[in-house]
Amino acid sequence: ALMAGHAQAWDPSALPLPPSPSPRTPAFAPSLQTSPSSSFRTSASSKGPFCSLSSFSASPSASSASSKGRFSSPSPKFHFNMPHGLWGGFGAGVARPLSAGNQLLVRRRRAGLSNGMMVEERSHPDINVFEEACEQGEHNFRKVVMEVDIDGNKLRLESGEVGRLAAGAVMAKQRDSIVYSTACGDLNLDKEEVVEDFVPLSVHYQERSSAAGKTSGGYIKRDGRPSDEEVLTARIIDRTLRPLFPPGFCREVQVLSWVLAYDPQANVDPLALISSSAALLASPIPFDTPVAGVCIGMDAKGKFVINPTREALKTSRLNLFVSGTEESVMMIEGAADFLSDEQMVEAIELGMKAIKKICIGLRLFAAKTLEARKEVSLRELIRQPDESLFEQFEEHLGEAMVSAICTGSSSKRDVYTAIFGLEDEAKRIFLEGKEDLPPGYAIDVKTTFKRFAAEKMRQFAKEKDQRVDGRTTRQVRPISVRMSPLAPAVHGSSLFTRGETQALATVTLGDSGSRQRSEGLDGEESKRFYLQYSFPPSSVGECGRVGAIGRREIGHGNLAERGLLPVIPSEDDFPYTIRVESLITESCGSSSMASVCGGCLALFDAGVPLKRPVAGVAMGLLLPENLKRGNEENKEAIMRKMEEEAVILTDILGLEDSLGTMDFKVCGDAKGITAFQLDIKCEGLSVNLLKSALAQAREGRVHMLVHMLKAQAKPRPELAPSVPKLVRFSVPLVAIGKIIGPGGTTIRSLIEEFKLTNIDIVETKSEGVVTITALSSDNIAKAEDKVRFLAQEANNFSPSSTATLKKKAADPEVGKVYKDCTIVGVHPFGCFVELWPGKEGLVHVSELDKERIDSVELRFKIGEKMDVKVLALRDQKGKIRLSRKAVLESEVGEDVPVET
Repeated sequence: ALMAGHAQAWDPSALPLPPSPSPRTPAFAPSLQTSPSSSFRTSASSKGPFCSLSSFSASPSASSASSKGRFSSPSPKFHFNMPHGLWGGFGAGVARPLSAGNQLLVRRRRAGLSNGMMVEERSHPDINVFEEACEQGEHNFRKVVMEVDIDGNKLRLESGEVGRLAAGAVMAKQRDSIVYSTACGDLNLDKEEVVEDFVPLSVHYQERSSAAGKTSGGYIKRDGRPSDEEVLTARIIDRTLRPLFPPGFCREVQVLSWVLAYDPQANVDPLALISSSAALLASPIPFDTPVAGVCIGMDAKGKFVINPTREALKTSRLNLFVSGTEESVMMIEGAADFLSDEQMVEAIELGMKAIKKICIGLRLFAAKTLEARKEVSLRELIRQPDESLFEQFEEHLGEAMVSAICTGSSSKRDVYTAIFGLEDEAKRIFLEGKEDLPPGYAIDVKTTFKRFAAEKMRQFAKEKDQRVDGRTTRQVRPISVRMSPLAPAVHGSSLFTRGETQALATVTLGDSGSRQRSEGLDGEESKRFYLQYSFPPSSVGECGRVGAIGRREIGHGNLAERGLLPVIPSEDDFPYTIRVESLITESCGSSSMASVCGGCLALFDAGVPLKRPVAGVAMGLLLPENLKRGNEENKEAIMRKMEEEAVILTDILGLEDSLGTMDFKVCGDAKGITAFQLDIKCEGLSVNLLKSALAQAREGRVHMLVHMLKAQAKPRPELAPSVPKLVRFSVPLVAIGKIIGPGGTTIRSLIEEFKLTNIDIVETKSEGVVTITALSSDNIAKAEDKVRFLAQEANNFSPSSTATLKKKAADPEVGKVYKDCTIVGVHPFGCFVELWPGKEGLVHVSELDKERIDSVELRFKIGEKMDVKVLALRDQKGKIRLSRKAVLESEVGEDVPVET
């Protein structure tokens, strides 16, 4: 009645509604009437799982006031100011009275949402969902808009104007930052059923240079290959979304995100995840669980900040990205400066409060968008797996599987052979000789086998505290360390082996020219310390593609780099650029954490004075199969049961990673955390489970540090002989130009003359800092003397008056001979000489002597003096034309032509 605007009483008892999950006493509310011009406003309390509606306004005056600026059309005008985002679209909602007065109990069924189950609406006072007309042009776009306040910043989502041919398209805005995300998929219902055991999902994220008012560098001037930062953001989106696709859905899905406008005061990484989630939810793709993410930082006072700027994160002690649903954590990625476990949990809990609010808005935004587009979630694309197979596996393979997981062998080959050898037996039992099997039955057998093996592993670990390789749940695999396996050629190296996971780590030290440079929305950046991770297919005994670095390698390298970064010494204490490479030579679980351990030892071997040693460990989780995807109406009970039945594993094997539910990597030492990463394969984890995993991870890190420090207790006192020698000193600002020379001629000649690796000059507010690098200490000493001489010579020129300054700044006099001019550059085509500081000219090879000169470089050296005569103020190349030959000829009385 409210939707149609009919002036009739509404009888809630006439509306069919499934039974409420909790007993409630129905009571009838007064009859409500409305008119075609009516508007209504809803507000509710966030207490309790259900929402209450109140403050209905049905007068024409209220309508005109409240709906102004929202949208206008001949149809009834409704102003959806939903502080709790209660309605999933009018057609998707039903209501019944909760108690006397105008309080109504609202429940809404989105087509296909949560496997078709009724979902309770959660309310919040900061959410506003409404329609908005865009009347520019002739299209008359109607947008669905959601606005939600996140820690004082308004997040706005829009759909309906841009990208209407995509399955879902959403604009996310915060301050002046705008991220556009689309979701598309293979949604053809008439297509022959596709059956796989995975979701072919691809996620791409791009930060357009134009978003920050820039043009991409290079000749093409076009945004191309994604940067490492873009790849890392795409991985965050992928790792958050992938576990939430329903089992049985295996159609191709592609999620694309572009940063269209960038405001440095609004971090775009959370916007990209939120808009990607919204695009999927607001599409026919059967993705029904709202998920969002926020970034957590820490200010100078130690207070946590939600979604700080990227600039603020550079100096923050915490850089945490957490994503989740309304109830549970989905993904964690970040770094910290030795924060405690308790601080980490506090930050996660703060982030989850903001995420819950966003997810409530996403649920309502998606429902309203689908209703506006007259679409529903295509649950027909989800093939229902054969759940009866699990019990049949228990009947046919129960005892055999128990025997397989009790091998106690530490060999990857033996464990995999024992367990997956039973897969062939399962195929024989359930597939051979069977006719007219339903589509996808073979896939069901394959996936059920993995689920069955994981459940048996969990039961065995829960009852016996024993794992497939014979370890207890808290035990770390055997550790071996060999220091300096590549000495003396390599600056620092170590071979770290943990079980059958092995990393060969190397360290290379260099000057500022070795820094890793990149260009992004915030401008050009350079990293003094960076870690590069390589995972060849031979590390797992396979053949595979070798070439450009993949997303996984970028992600693992970034995690290991973040784990080591807090212990890297400052540039004042250790002026070298530090490059760590980790080559994975064997892999059977957590090679990124082996890179942290091996990298720390290699840095010790190279003589880098680390602030303190760190280690990394990967934690796993085995959950009961019946709790990985729970009933939405009993989520809290499921979480409690999950905490009781879960088994947390320290230092997981590759098998435990493959069949388990969680991969939680934590770096640091006994006192704090430096980096962390969480990936899961279920619909979320509780914070209490993460607390337990963090506590157990600390034990594993301490155990590894003990073995590492036995091999190398502290950094070597001296650098390797192959490390370039480096000297750093200051010069006056006025000397920088003198040292560099015109077009860099002087500095290049110094590098060539003294066989240096590099000369780097950094200009500060008060002085210039010169860094000279070379393999020979003698060459560095000679080059330093020459640079100091140039600096002193430049500093000695101090005009005594304005008149003198003007005189020196003037052009030289044509025909005049200038005595004792210093040679500042020597080239095959001639010499550059300095008439006075700041005024230089070219003596061409033909004007150097009366006789022919075969080699200018052999005849003249930088710093030598010569007398020159000014022939012309400008030659064809814009240089002052000088001649030494003219001076020599004038000494013997020959006439020399002078240009005017």
